Amino acid sequence: MAIHPLVMETLWERAAFMRESLQKSQTITDNMVTILGSFDQRLSSLETAMRPTQIRTHSIRRAHENIDKTLKAADVFLGQFDLSRQAEAKILRGPHEDLESYIEAVDQLRSIVRFFSSNKSLKSSIGVLNHAHNLLAKAILKLEEEFRQLLTSYSKPVEPDCLYDCLPNSMRPSSGSPGQADFSGKKPSSTNHSQNQNRSLETVVYTPPALIPPRILPLLHDLAHQLVLAGHQQQLFTIYRETRILVLEQSLRKLGVEKLSKDDVQKMQWDVLEAKIGNWIHFMRIAIKLLFAGEKKVCDQIFEGVDSLREQCFADVTANCVAVLLSFGEAIAKSKRSPEKLFVLLDMYEIMREVQPEIEILFEGKYCTEMRESSLMLTKRLAQTAQETFGDFEEAVEKDATKTAVLDGTVHPLTSYVINYVKFLFDYQSTLKQLFKEFDDGDADAQLATVTERIMQALQTNLDGKSKQYKDPALTQLFLMNNIHYIVRSVRRSEAKDLLGDDWVQIHRRIVQQHANQYKRISWSKILQCLTVQGLSSSGGSGPIDSGSNSGVSRAMVKDRFKTFNIMFEELHQRQSQWTIPDNELRESLGLAVAEVLLPAYRSFVKRFGPLIENGRSSQKYIRFSPEDLERMLAEFFEGKTWNEPKR
Repeated sequence: MAIHPLVMETLWERAAFMRESLQKSQTITDNMVTILGSFDQRLSSLETAMRPTQIRTHSIRRAHENIDKTLKAADVFLGQFDLSRQAEAKILRGPHEDLESYIEAVDQLRSIVRFFSSNKSLKSSIGVLNHAHNLLAKAILKLEEEFRQLLTSYSKPVEPDCLYDCLPNSMRPSSGSPGQADFSGKKPSSTNHSQNQNRSLETVVYTPPALIPPRILPLLHDLAHQLVLAGHQQQLFTIYRETRILVLEQSLRKLGVEKLSKDDVQKMQWDVLEAKIGNWIHFMRIAIKLLFAGEKKVCDQIFEGVDSLREQCFADVTANCVAVLLSFGEAIAKSKRSPEKLFVLLDMYEIMREVQPEIEILFEGKYCTEMRESSLMLTKRLAQTAQETFGDFEEAVEKDATKTAVLDGTVHPLTSYVINYVKFLFDYQSTLKQLFKEFDDGDADAQLATVTERIMQALQTNLDGKSKQYKDPALTQLFLMNNIHYIVRSVRRSEAKDLLGDDWVQIHRRIVQQHANQYKRISWSKILQCLTVQGLSSSGGSGPIDSGSNSGVSRAMVKDRFKTFNIMFEELHQRQSQWTIPDNELRESLGLAVAEVLLPAYRSFVKRFGPLIENGRSSQKYIRFSPEDLERMLAEFFEGKTWNEPKR
């Protein structure tokens, strides 16, 4: 399709206009470049002209900044001088009236020293620094003296009554002489020890006394902190040690603690030593749970944050007191062994085991190592000595050679002593089992049973030997019957029965019966022979009495039989009524057993042969006793009556 001529003309006109516009724009651009180049040259010239002015302005600004800094520094220095004067005024007044303000002044001085130490370029700094150092040294000496005076003023020995009030009611002593503990009412006994063991299962609370008033401890702590900051740890340690050692030792002396050597212990009478041991047990409890616990609390609060000094101070203050207490235990453990010491050794072993956990807590750290080890060593030594004493007792029972004769055949003192001893042992059975475990991992119950059986066997062996002292074999049997019956009855009524068992009890009951039977055979077999027909008939026949016929029986022989019976029974009555069976049930039982044999035989003999004599004169001379008389007289046997005739 052809383009219209008019349109073409219009397009050409627009193209020409665009070429003209582009040419004009190029011209303008070229002109602007020329103008800007000229302007840049003028700006460079202006900058060159302004540079000196800029330099002067910058210098003036820096000078102003330096002046400001100098003025501020001067203010700081002047402030430090002012603080120094204020601190000096407080230091010169001393710490006694206002300790808090004094300590603030000491802190200010330290700050001032640090400030001038880092600003030594100033000429005046050295003089001020020296003055501050001297003033600080004097201030620390005053703090040291204040610590000494404050600690000394409020460190007083603790009165015994104050310590007793901190004990549970059940453990407080009875009233004794002034200044002396009297725990005699708390000595170990079967009942008391059982009660103490029951109490050990209860929660018992001990409240350590305040050895220094609580309001004073923060002051002492602040003073100690200042002295530590000043590097005066050694002086602080010396002051605390010297002050508190004296007070702690005086507290123990007031309580009644003595320093006793092994020789002192050996020379003491047993009752005196036993009382001292009883007191020592309570002293250990009071010292560890109250005094040393209180001292630990004081140390912890005063030296909080300085662990090494805290541990060292506590160790040094308590070391001598601990040594005195443990040395008494060592002296007892090393002293000559004897059976009566076993129970106090067990009591001492118990208290050491009781306080051992607290010792481990109180005496922690390297400075207390020796005290912890000494305590453990004493516990072990007491256990060893107790075990050896146990063995000694068994041997002593078997070899007891006392010549004390029990004339009436009753229970021998050795028997009652050993049985009481065993009863006491069973009150300590939990302690004994623990003691056995110190040396052997075996069954503690079985060990205790074995030891008890050996002691019982040792006693029986000794009693067998003692029974041979009697000339009358019937009394020998009565003696053994009495003693073994006493053993069996005591075992049945005690905790020993559970360990020894029913079989042991039954075996020994049979032994008692055997001795009773032997007694009856020895004492009554001959007299019963008088009541038989044997030897009465002319034919010399023997056997049971035939009540149907007295033919061939000699009156003379019947009279002789009655006469012999009377003499023998009277002798038995006179002698055996002086013997003793202390147990009512056993006495009645044996008497009944004799009567059941004797009385029927006597009644039959009198009924059969009595008429042969009653027909003659002086029949009462031969038939002296009725059956009722015999029964009455048998009831008088074994009652320990005293006759003019020699006993046995």
